[in-house]
Amino acid sequence: MEEAVRARGAAREAIGDITPAHLRDHIDGLLESSTVVPGVLTLLSARAVESGASTGEVESRAAGVQLIYEGLGLTRTLARDEPWDGEQPYTESNVAILAADVMVSRGFSLLARTEAADTAVRTVKSFGRDQTERRDDHALETDVFELAIVAGTTATGGEVPTGIRRYAERLATSVAYRDSTEMLFDEAVDILTKLSGRRPNWRDETTSSATDP
Repeated sequence: MEEAVRARGAAREAIGDITPAHLRDHIDGLLESSTVVPGVLTLLSARAVESGASTGEVESRAAGVQLIYEGLGLTRTLARDEPWDGEQPYTESNVAILAADVMVSRGFSLLARTEAADTAVRTVKSFGRDQTERRDDHALETDVFELAIVAGTTATGGEVPTGIRRYAERLATSVAYRDSTEMLFDEAVDILTKLSGRRPNWRDETTSSATDP
């Protein structure tokens, strides 16, 4: 799917100047093999509100959201499976921890001057609370999907659609249990278009009752 290629490419380009090379290669490998749902959702959110923002601006926001998710997701994994308890060399474990920090920091820098900046801060704060309480209910995905929608829909300074938190929660659960995401993304554009108060003009307006907000 085109959006997945764009989102992944934008995230990898955003870390192209990171040094040393070993750290950059480690992050690049993570981005190459990971899910790009957050970045794709950012792009689809901009499409849903017919954003007039430049392609570069929207892709930069998608990269920011994707990197924050990658960094926090890696941190969550490291917290659950302490890297120094396994067979992985200490050096690689340290690189993984540094990679997580760098991705979150770079994601913040990409969103710092956007309307999504405050939501990005709340996402990280919420992640810290969730990890302290050992919550495991797709809370990170919900927060990041909300961040993606805010970043995409406000790409040209527009208003954030109402009801996006509830939709983000449902989307987080759907992504966790669906084998295919292509249909999910089609539904996302329809739902976000409706939430923004616009009429879908690129496909039939009807969606299944299971996905209506």
